[in-house]
Amino acid sequence: MRILSLTLQTSGKLINLSGRENSSMDHRPEFKLLLSCTTGLSTSQVSVVFDEAYDRIPHPDTNLENSIAVIWDQRLQQNASLYNAKKFRVCYLLLNLQYAGQTFQSEYGRVKQESHVFLHLGLTDYRTFVGTNLSPLWEKFLVPSEDDSVWCQHISSPLGNGAVVETSDQRILVLKRSNNVGEFPEHFVFPGGHPEPQEVGITSHDKESADTDLLNRKVAQEMFDSIIREVVEEIGVPAKSLCDPVFIGISRRELNVRPTAFFFIKCTLQSKEIQELYSGAQDGFESTQLYAVSRDELEKMVLKMPGCHQGGFALYKLMVEA
Repeated sequence: MRILSLTLQTSGKLINLSGRENSSMDHRPEFKLLLSCTTGLSTSQVSVVFDEAYDRIPHPDTNLENSIAVIWDQRLQQNASLYNAKKFRVCYLLLNLQYAGQTFQSEYGRVKQESHVFLHLGLTDYRTFVGTNLSPLWEKFLVPSEDDSVWCQHISSPLGNGAVVETSDQRILVLKRSNNVGEFPEHFVFPGGHPEPQEVGITSHDKESADTDLLNRKVAQEMFDSIIREVVEEIGVPAKSLCDPVFIGISRRELNVRPTAFFFIKCTLQSKEIQELYSGAQDGFESTQLYAVSRDELEKMVLKMPGCHQGGFALYKLMVEA
């Protein structure tokens, strides 16, 4: 068994996968695939190292750092439903890949067969995310560097999650976001949200904890448990109708450098049944409509998705075409 440390990043200009590039003057691509697992990884193949070393570093510019509180207060005035909570933070370059045999393909950062991924995560919160990643000043928080861990060291970078859910009649579930959300209202998205530190008892870094291995296993399991919760809460399907999720990779929206872990989940219900359950979804206020679409129809909807979810579609496409 060998361990390889490397940056698993694709070129940001995957036109055939993302559908288009950003039309702004700087030609920023919509997304970057940090990691693609084309066969899908189970819970036993994904590990986490959770440590304070991977937390955000405050920016040395006091005025810029103080702007976080100002931006948060402004957003609260605009949307009173927002609330602060702890989130896991991604430290980009600390993605280690352990693999057996000749199963790793470097092209597009793809991972195949008997792969095992280690994610290095710190702690942040939603308030800091809004005040850094979603701030109009977000690019000022970035540090010029070819090293992503340095480039993003002052950014919150919470790890989001998303699920490509396939129904028993081979339709993919897509939501249209409402105006009650903090990001990209009225855009199409896959169901998702965030793995939650509080679900595994984390409110801060416990420097006196003796069993870090147990905590790391709990955090890794939360990645899989949380995406089931998000689908149940946003779509309204019972958890027992969902098969075990498989991890298919991490996409980063290049606007605001927003990372999201994506999973593929099969649902044992047909799309018509799911549409009926959607009206009673716990978090139905976050969306206005549920669509159950074919793969061809989904491809036409991708351009109206945030960049990280465009990347989620790219990860799904790589999986089905592998």
